[in-house]
Amino acid sequence: MRPALCILALPLLALASCQSEPKTKPAQGQSALDVMERVAVGANNCWIKSGDPAFRAYSMAPELNSFSGKPRILLVRKGSSDIRPLLVVQAEGRPARLDAFGPMMNEPVAPRIAADVRRWSGGARGC
Repeated sequence: MRPALCILALPLLALASCQSEPKTKPAQGQSALDVMERVAVGANNCWIKSGDPAFRAYSMAPELNSFSGKPRILLVRKGSSDIRPLLVVQAEGRPARLDAFGPMMNEPVAPRIAADVRRWSGGARGC
């Protein structure tokens, strides 16, 4: 993990405590890869392919085959030569523990990111 990203790290569960909707946790015993595959599909369909205005300026780079044991997805600014991720969502362990961090987690869209990731990690498929 890059030091600059560590400074902006906010555990997803901490954000979840600020939400009024019920928390959704990954199914018991689900691996990090299982959970991140669901999150990646949801993010791609609902954020990127849908043309959602909140995510229109970004492209997604899934890094699910991670030798570090932390599969993740990255959002980067579309068409920019700056490839530093603006959002990292990653999972680790069994049962999976999720983290979301990066500059986007300090923006107004952060509660939505947290809610979407929680939903998808719990098995929901909708946007």
